[in-house]
Amino acid sequence: MWKRKVIKKKAMALMKQGYFRILPVCFLIAMLTTAYSFSTTFLNLQISSGSLGNDAAYVSGIPNSEAVLDMAVHLLEGTPLSGALNGILYDSLSMIIDLFSTNISVFFSFIRTANYFLTGEFSSALIFSIVSILFALFYQVFISNILLIGEKRFFMENRNYPQTAISKIFFLYKLRYLRHPAWIMFSRTLFQSVWNLTIVGGIIKHYEYILIPYILAENPKISRKDAFFLSKQLMRRNKRKFFLLDLSFLGWHILSLFTLGLLDLLFVNPYITSCRTELYATLRRNYVLSRSAKYEELNDSYLEHVPSDDELLIIKALYDDSQGPYTKISYFAPEQYPVFLFSVQPPLKAVRSPLKADRRYDLLSYLFLFPAFSIFGWVLEAVINLINRGVIQSHTPLYGPWILLYGIYGILILFLLKRLIRKPVAVFLLNALLYSLLEYFINLGTELASGEGLRNYSEFLLNLDGKVYLGGTIAFALIGCAFLYYLAPRWADRYMKLGHSKRILLCTVLYILLIADIVFSVCISS
Repeated sequence: MWKRKVIKKKAMALMKQGYFRILPVCFLIAMLTTAYSFSTTFLNLQISSGSLGNDAAYVSGIPNSEAVLDMAVHLLEGTPLSGALNGILYDSLSMIIDLFSTNISVFFSFIRTANYFLTGEFSSALIFSIVSILFALFYQVFISNILLIGEKRFFMENRNYPQTAISKIFFLYKLRYLRHPAWIMFSRTLFQSVWNLTIVGGIIKHYEYILIPYILAENPKISRKDAFFLSKQLMRRNKRKFFLLDLSFLGWHILSLFTLGLLDLLFVNPYITSCRTELYATLRRNYVLSRSAKYEELNDSYLEHVPSDDELLIIKALYDDSQGPYTKISYFAPEQYPVFLFSVQPPLKAVRSPLKADRRYDLLSYLFLFPAFSIFGWVLEAVINLINRGVIQSHTPLYGPWILLYGIYGILILFLLKRLIRKPVAVFLLNALLYSLLEYFINLGTELASGEGLRNYSEFLLNLDGKVYLGGTIAFALIGCAFLYYLAPRWADRYMKLGHSKRILLCTVLYILLIADIVFSVCISS
């Protein structure tokens, strides 16, 4: 048996102990997945939107609310309800849908594509819209769901290991073990979607399946059948109490509405996830102690029992080195889970020496990283626009696949922030400040030179003179951290493996293409 007050008390203690590790984890999950869609509302809230009803509107991108309500208008056309969706009702529904949804969604990508069939407008944009569904599905299955499992793993370890690394949310990627847990999570989503059609059945199955990510975080190798079975058994006679636990957070969610999700991001999401983790730990412990059916699949005893240094040394001495490569690079990180004892070990080729983010870059490496990051920026924006809007579109005055803002930004942070590499919070904040200044003055310069800024953010609530806005700043700060800590050192390592003559040739080709594109674009625009 468990009591709600006890669970909340333990969760609050966990929050106090490691808030400054828990907060970044929930922030990353909110930014990278669809789990906490309302939490980022204050970053991306648009105060106006374009008109609806033509192909250009879909190409330029429309909010989720307009996609859904436009479909409703088409489906209700010619019925007595055809005039119901207008005025205050339309605006209210639009606000609710946009507040509690995200564009990185198979559902909304499907809605946008379905609108083409309803309007009968078959164009090349329809093809891109169909492709966007596939990209959204891929993102949901192999990124969003995998990161959600990683989030659960972080919280489960953090209960007893105070120095659990934030990077634990990527643990399945490090293990190179994705397909099996991705398939189980996809099955969970599929079954849940079917049950949602019955409404009441959807609510029941939501709570019946709610522990599957935790079970996968503990044992990624578990079979699909056993994962569903254990979640069902753990939630047996607990669904109503779990529902009441969720209902007890309603006041916090209502209060968060007045902050457009900021309170959710700073407190409510970490608190709720901590409560659910404590609840899973309690249910799991009781189930294992009772030796109930399939209890042996909950096989990570080190989540509960923290081995002493002497125990670790003895286990290490007796451990079979053939079990996995982690045993070949023996290390005992203080107050961290002993990863070499985990039930899944990475393939040998996946075990690499840690990246040196504070490494030195020679001149050729800097010359290479500038166009490389510019191309990466173009690809990133093209994919995001394809998922969100059903069109490959990047904000760049050039015709080639580069966005120079990314390249300039990347080189600047390598020069200015490399010395602060061991202070990730400071790096993130300075990244945000540096990007804001850079984009603001680039937009200002472009506006003075041509009469129109490179990007216009005047539709967003938290913008500065339409030249920069908070959501873009935070997204870019995250991208900058990824570039500084992972992409730049990884790319530089691979670039340095080329011979000197090949490195010079690669840089020469890249810059010839870039300069030719700049000259061509200037000639065309003039």
